Amino acid sequence: MKNRILLVEDDSTLSMIISETLQRDGFEVVTAGNGEDGFQKFAKHGADLIVADVMMPRMDGFEMGRKIRQISRGVPLLFLTAKSEIEDIVEGFELGGNDYLKKPFKMLELIVRIKALLRRNLREEEHRHKIGKYVLDMTAQTLSYLDKETVQLSLIEAKLLQELVSNQGHTVDASALMILIWQRDDPYSRNSLHGFIHKLRHYLRHDASLLLINQRGIGYMLTVKQ
Repeated sequence: MKNRILLVEDDSTLSMIISETLQRDGFEVVTAGNGEDGFQKFAKHGADLIVADVMMPRMDGFEMGRKIRQISRGVPLLFLTAKSEIEDIVEGFELGGNDYLKKPFKMLELIVRIKALLRRNLREEEHRHKIGKYVLDMTAQTLSYLDKETVQLSLIEAKLLQELVSNQGHTVDASALMILIWQRDDPYSRNSLHGFIHKLRHYLRHDASLLLINQRGIGYMLTVKQ
């Protein structure tokens, strides 16, 4: 599948040049002429990466970026700016931007930066696991619910949940979980495991489709009801 780029640029000539260049390089391109339209198109259709001008009518690129970060923390965001003040660059990064390119720029540099951001995001996605309405991020050791609530997990909680997610729909032997976490299977570890399972159930409580089942005497299974 082609990577979808959302290009938000109010200069129609520049937008056409960028769009045609990206399409020739194999990208699918959706365009918007201002931040308000750009946000609406992202909210409705999504994108694999966003390229956005900073200075735009109706809603500037920074404000659009803030709104997008409220609904998606992961989509790469590259700002195009005619500004060179360090304060503007810092603001772009602080609101969740991943990169910026100062105008005027060469199209080849834009394509190189886009591809680099997509590769980086793909590597990060390998450490993220979708669980119903949750996302488990093993790099940050966090469990997020619909980008509304994020729980910081301990290393044991994260490793335990990752193992259950990797075997979703199948029972994971309790002894195997204890050896994975504590390198031993004994009554103390078994009690600790039960306590951690109870905490994970609490963390996952907002999504009624998720079930963390205790297969008594065998192990635990994470399932998602369809």
